[in-house]
Amino acid sequence: MTKQLGSIVLLVALMAVIAGVSALDLPKRKSGLWDIKTRTSANRPVQTIQMCIDQKTDNMAKQMFESRAREACSEQQTRREGNKIVGDSVCKIGESIATSHTVLSFDFDRAYHGEIRTKFSPPLMGKSENLTLIDAKWTGPCQADQKPGDMIMPNGLKINIHEMQQQQQ
Repeated sequence: MTKQLGSIVLLVALMAVIAGVSALDLPKRKSGLWDIKTRTSANRPVQTIQMCIDQKTDNMAKQMFESRAREACSEQQTRREGNKIVGDSVCKIGESIATSHTVLSFDFDRAYHGEIRTKFSPPLMGKSENLTLIDAKWTGPCQADQKPGDMIMPNGLKINIHEMQQQQQ
């Protein structure tokens, strides 16, 4: 149950970040290999995902999450403050309303940091609020055995988001 809650909280966090960022014209992440570390207050260890991206992959990931955010989020307000994006969103997750406040600091050539504070009403799987921290860092070119869209999950499983999208169509 804790693993499922962590996955749901991470989805809410990503929707909140993408919903906030999509409204503004931001630079794309630098092509190459990114380490993305996520910590939540759901008492889970830090989750690290490696993702090989290029501009096509970055655009596709953004469009996928924008679509989910449009379907689930009734309110989205975003503003840019220097190198920060500050956003608020209200999204429906199951029977709960997730109200999130996001602060995203970025230098998309090297790194970004996100803090997402979410309150769930009624509580989602027994959790009434959550803090998610996302720290991403560009580590260099993708490995020789990687192609754009490849994600190495915390358990070592390799998936490709382009292939996932094709299977869903």
